[in-house]
Amino acid sequence: MNPNFIKTFLIRSGILLVICIIITIIFDPFYQYHQPLPGLKAVLTDKEYQCIGSLRTFDYDSVIVGSSVVENNYNGWYDQGFDCKTIKAIRTYGATADLCFLLDAAFEDHDLKYVFYNVDTSALDADPIPTYNLTGCPLYLYDKNYFNDIEYVLNKSVLIEKIPYLLANSFIGDYDENNSYNWAQWKEFNQDMILGLYIRKPSIAPMKEKTAYQEQLDGNLALLTEQVANHPETEFKFFFPPYSIFYWDNIYRNGKLEAYLYDMEQAVGTLLTYENVEVYYFQNAEEIISNLDNYMDILHFSPDVNYWMYEQIAAGNYRLTADNYMDVLEDMRKLAYRIVEEDVLPYEDLIKFDLYDDNDKLF
Repeated sequence: MNPNFIKTFLIRSGILLVICIIITIIFDPFYQYHQPLPGLKAVLTDKEYQCIGSLRTFDYDSVIVGSSVVENNYNGWYDQGFDCKTIKAIRTYGATADLCFLLDAAFEDHDLKYVFYNVDTSALDADPIPTYNLTGCPLYLYDKNYFNDIEYVLNKSVLIEKIPYLLANSFIGDYDENNSYNWAQWKEFNQDMILGLYIRKPSIAPMKEKTAYQEQLDGNLALLTEQVANHPETEFKFFFPPYSIFYWDNIYRNGKLEAYLYDMEQAVGTLLTYENVEVYYFQNAEEIISNLDNYMDILHFSPDVNYWMYEQIAAGNYRLTADNYMDVLEDMRKLAYRIVEEDVLPYEDLIKFDLYDDNDKLF
């Protein structure tokens, strides 16, 4: 083979690779190296790939932290209501360790005024270790080793899909930067949706001891209180979102109700010992949780509910204090049992049942 051909081929291939790398770094759709170029929007639609980079490179002074139930928040609500500039720190599963990892990234180079933190009940009993590796996240984006970024800067999908998508949404589409990671536009929220997606256990499991998840709870609270204690200049507003009545039916039939109520009691009591913490509790908002048209499944609610929560936080409503939280959570316990014993009964003929038990045996 002609040596000159090989030499020319290698040189041209090298030049092409360098061009690809430069294009990716310039447009940087995952925001690993810089915030959007002037004239381009911050198109945030893929949290696993974009969240960590945007937290490290964007300009902001507050964060909205949580799982998929907070993705439909409109950042501008909080910007206007609290005179701040927000960005979302989202992890689908909402595990405490994952969210605290994102908070660490936010605090690296930002002095935060507010942290609006959504507390999912299930996150309190999750293992207090990050899950990014276990769930196949692109870890080369999460570390700070630029040498393994080759998977990003020489990625065909980035070049032919992500960058054109960024440009299209910046110049052609009507993408609103305040709707980062918003998924509601592709979903429906109504009674038929939630009833169609709720698969009920036909049997009721024995109720777990209330301290069943004590080890996990202690680990997760240690992570949260570390964030609060290490950043006394930041005001943390924790809030418990309103799940539907079928959520309570589900955890009751899985034997987790008392343990979850205990976890919340311990979490609230611990967080309220810090001066820079406020806690808001929406799970007992009957007008929300009993209206099935607010939901697409037992957990996920419409953006209208996100806005309602923002309004309540801004107004100081549904706030728990050291004086009232035990009474509020005891009322939640009574409400949960009333939901199980009365409120879900009219829907029993419409609910689908799981035909298999936990051992995959047919009932």
